[in-house]
Amino acid sequence: MKRFIALLLACIFVLSMAFTGCGKKEDDKKNDGGKSTEAGTDDKKGDTDEVKDDPNVKELVIYSFTEEVPNMLEEYKKNHPDFPYEIKATVIATTEGLYEPALDAALASGDEAPDIYCAESAFVLKYTQGDASQYAAAYKDLGIDVNAKIKEADIAQYTIDIGTRGDGDLVGLGYQATGGAFIYKRSVAKDVWGTDDPAVIKDKVGPGWDQFFKAAEELKAKGYAIVSGDGDIWHAIENSSEKGWIVDGKLYIDPKREEFLDLSKKLKDNDYHNDTQDWQDPWYADMRGEGPKKVLGFFGPAWLINYTIGDKAPETSGDWAVCEPPIGFFWGGTWVLANKDTKLKKTVGEIIEWITLDSSNDGLQYKWANGLMNEAGTKDAVASATVMSKSDGKLDFLGGQNMFDVFVPAGKFANGKNLTQYDQTINDKWRGQVREYTAGNKTREQAIADFKQEVKDNLDIIVE
Repeated sequence: MKRFIALLLACIFVLSMAFTGCGKKEDDKKNDGGKSTEAGTDDKKGDTDEVKDDPNVKELVIYSFTEEVPNMLEEYKKNHPDFPYEIKATVIATTEGLYEPALDAALASGDEAPDIYCAESAFVLKYTQGDASQYAAAYKDLGIDVNAKIKEADIAQYTIDIGTRGDGDLVGLGYQATGGAFIYKRSVAKDVWGTDDPAVIKDKVGPGWDQFFKAAEELKAKGYAIVSGDGDIWHAIENSSEKGWIVDGKLYIDPKREEFLDLSKKLKDNDYHNDTQDWQDPWYADMRGEGPKKVLGFFGPAWLINYTIGDKAPETSGDWAVCEPPIGFFWGGTWVLANKDTKLKKTVGEIIEWITLDSSNDGLQYKWANGLMNEAGTKDAVASATVMSKSDGKLDFLGGQNMFDVFVPAGKFANGKNLTQYDQTINDKWRGQVREYTAGNKTREQAIADFKQEVKDNLDIIVE
């Protein structure tokens, strides 16, 4: 008799769960209309009754490839005296290709998995939309009112697109704005065009590549290069293309990316650059004005000013300005994700919201934009246009120019729908073949054919 009653109760439980599940599915169908086509996310936050912390957990674990986000957590802890958790940070640089394997192993480990983890633009789609996206928590399930906060903070669409999983849930956002500008030397602009006014220079170098190359010819006549190397225009081309390297599981060469062959060759054949490669010493020398020809400028976001040009050419401070580039693009960025199985959902949600969506003066982004996060007072462009609009973006390095006047609209023109999880590998192969072509070692057709073969040999992608 006891066995019969137990069986009966079990059946009633199963039936009740089934009906609950059906009801939930019906509710989900009704809520489909509540998804924002602009943000690509569900406009409702998760059930706040379920967003709580396990009282037995005493440690919050984070994985990152730089100290930036771990330092943000320490700042959060400092400003929240009642924060009860020890922060355990694992920081592994991406330079040797060690970060992703370590993060993958940690996410798959279960108990050892991080509560919060970071991914940069070169491989972020793997974690937001690709092979490892199943580990990510939807922001709404962390108690974040996603659409309301996105609207309030005025987050650029490209960052939302990148951080949105295939099921429509937002699982990652950044804290930096990485929309690109044209960063140029005031002294060179004055010598060639008689002015360094960004409103004038933007119409000299753009819009479009035809205008850009007209400027290159004018610079050449005065003994200057328009850029240091073809890598300077590659990032603008790559991230302004309509589609990414993979479409329907097959390798796809977007017409804008294929045009890089011709634009790169035009730069080289006409002696419009110093033929450097980015991230190498000759590239840095051009920032200092020490190359064969002095260079007008570089394409990049605010971080290129603060952490690259500022670091490699500090003596040039004051001789720079920024203007709208010939084409809109973005370059780089760090997306912050949470583990769906974290036992600290409430705390993790509060931290992630503070980092990525809090547009108040107490949020991370206001501190970041106004140089309040470090002793050097370094200001940076941030994800929230709301924050930048009320912040002081004037930099002595830019001759007193307010960089936010350029970087706020820059984020609006960037496209976040052209990334794949294999970008880093494919980009390296593509750029290598382009350089072989521009050097005269291969025909255009052979460079494309060899590129396709390299992708076919190294990646599980259909190549036609």
